[in-house]
Amino acid sequence: MIITKICKYVYGIILISFTIYVLLDTFVISEAYTTVQSHQDTTANSNDKGKVIVNDTSYQDEHIQITITTYREDDTNIYVADVVLDDPSYLKTAFAKSTYGKNIVDKTSNIALENQAILAINGDYYGVQEAGYVLKNGVIYRDKVKNHQEDLVIYKNGTFAVICENDVSIETLLKNDAYQILAFGPPLIEDGKISVSTTDEVGKSMNSNPRTAIGIINHHHYVFIVSDGRTSQSKGLSLYQLATFMDSLGCKMAYNLDGGGSSTMYFNGRIINQPTTNGNRIGERSVSDIVYIGY
Repeated sequence: MIITKICKYVYGIILISFTIYVLLDTFVISEAYTTVQSHQDTTANSNDKGKVIVNDTSYQDEHIQITITTYREDDTNIYVADVVLDDPSYLKTAFAKSTYGKNIVDKTSNIALENQAILAINGDYYGVQEAGYVLKNGVIYRDKVKNHQEDLVIYKNGTFAVICENDVSIETLLKNDAYQILAFGPPLIEDGKISVSTTDEVGKSMNSNPRTAIGIINHHHYVFIVSDGRTSQSKGLSLYQLATFMDSLGCKMAYNLDGGGSSTMYFNGRIINQPTTNGNRIGERSVSDIVYIGY
C-alpha cells in the first residue's frame, strides 16, 4: 500500500515536471538557428528618396506614400495605414533580434527601429510553432508542412495569393517568385469576397479581440490594419467584423495575422495603437517577427 502511494506520488511529480518542461520548451526556452542581416539600406535606390514629407499621420517620398487613419467601428478603435508603393520591394519582413529561431522575441517597435522601418505591424509569430512554412525576404527558413494551414504568399511583383501548405511545396512557391509567406490566418477576403463567417475564430479565441491584418486593394496599394480591444474604450473585433471592415476599404484580398496582445502598429518612431494582453496594462507584447515598409 505504501509502495503504491509512493509510486503514484513519484509518477505525479514526473508528470508535472514533464508538463512544465513542455510548456517552457514551447513558449519560453529560446533557441537561435540562424542570424540574418537587418534590411537596412539594401534597396538600390534607398538613398534616392527625394523630398520627404512627414507628419503624425502621413509619410511621403518619391517611392512610398503612407497615410494613417483612425476609425471607430463596432465600439472599437481601428488604425488603418494606407500604403502606396512604386516598387513592392519596400514591403518587407524582419525577425526579432535579426535571428531566426525558437522563441526569439522582441517588441514590434524594437524590431522596427533595428530595421529602420517607416511603418510596421506584428507578423505571424512563427517562433512558437514547430511546423508551417517560413519564407522571409526570399529565403526559406522552414519547409515543414503544417496540415491544413492556409498561408498568405506575397510575390516579388507585389501580388497576394492564399495557398494551403498541403497543396504546394515551399520550394515550388519560391521558384514561382514567392518572396514572403505569412502563416497565421485565416484568410479574410479572397478574390474580393469575404471568406469568413460570423462563427469563425482563431482556436479558442474570444470573438472580440485586438486584431492585426494586411490587405491589398490594387497594384502596389496595400492596407495594414490594427484594432484595439479588451478595454472599456475599445471592445475589439470578431474575424467577420474585421473582414467586413476591410471589405469596405476595397480590399481584394485580406489576411489575418497574430492578434490579441501582439497587435501593434508602429509608425514614424512611435506606437500608434494601445496594445494590451489583458486590458489591465497598455504595453507591447514581444513577438517573433514584423511586417514593415522601409528601405
